[in-house]
Amino acid sequence: MQGELETILDALIDCRFDDDPTGPDVFTDMRTLVTIRNVVDALTAAGAGHLDRLGVAQRHGHKPIALLIEMGYAPAVAARMQRIGTSAVVERTSKHAADGAISGEHVDAIVRGLNQIGLRAGEAPTAETWAEFEGDLLAQVLSGAKPAEVMARAHQLGDHHADDAEGGRPAKEDRNLNALDIGRTDDGRVAVSGSLDVVVGEKLATAIEKLSAPVPQPDGSKDPRDAPRRRADALEMVLDMAAGAGERSVTALPSALINLSVPADTPDKSALAFGGSITHSTLLETSCDGVVVMTIVDGERVPLDMGRSKRLFTAGQRRALFERDRCCIKCGAPASRTQAHHI
Repeated sequence: MQGELETILDALIDCRFDDDPTGPDVFTDMRTLVTIRNVVDALTAAGAGHLDRLGVAQRHGHKPIALLIEMGYAPAVAARMQRIGTSAVVERTSKHAADGAISGEHVDAIVRGLNQIGLRAGEAPTAETWAEFEGDLLAQVLSGAKPAEVMARAHQLGDHHADDAEGGRPAKEDRNLNALDIGRTDDGRVAVSGSLDVVVGEKLATAIEKLSAPVPQPDGSKDPRDAPRRRADALEMVLDMAAGAGERSVTALPSALINLSVPADTPDKSALAFGGSITHSTLLETSCDGVVVMTIVDGERVPLDMGRSKRLFTAGQRRALFERDRCCIKCGAPASRTQAHHI
């Protein structure tokens, strides 16, 4: 194939747009270039897979992704090609990619989506089930879905599979995977990074959103801060409020405000405002100690019922747990931090 690629490369290098092109001509050429790019992405991913299986990087003391980076690929692109090339469950998708029908980004969304479905699934999906999942995500791509929308669909499929499978729980709802790191950068600043389950993430996003709205200047001019700066300032406000709260009483535990959107025709596709779809079991668990606001919508997302906020454990019940146990008898947390649904 090497001689063929060199011939194609020479031909592409010599290609130029006409000096006085028309709109339709440029549009047609761009469509062709998109197809060429998609084909090249597919070939590159296949090549990355061959390099991995042949152990080329390992023999030279490198990791496969590092080898691709040394070839000139950006780290994100190298990681994407490695994921696609080493995936064993996207046979149909690979055929469409080889024809230039879908982009490498969309193929990667399918691969990552399938990985999410399989992650933390109680029972490993069968080959037939994997094929169904791939077909579903591939249909999303061919119908014009963006990569983010493909991932959202994968989360829905993963939630449904976790509900049906014994012991299944999607990774996005697994608190055992939660992690938060605080470190220093080279210039002395503090870097914060982490990975949170969808419920904790929903609480964080809701708290930050409430406090990060633009604030007009005293003279009425617009807030000069951009969105990232406002979110950083909001985080500081949250920390200040937490530091000044003192001891929390058992009857005044801060509640999680959970905004749940429920399609009237497909209630199994319910989703959080920030976190996306969640399993039914996680919704029930969260509703015990939080405020759930449920909105019923139709197929066009027009609200049919705005619902009411409700909390399943009352302040009186919390006081009773406090007096009886003096701690969370399930996890050992102090009484002031008792999560009623643990009991």
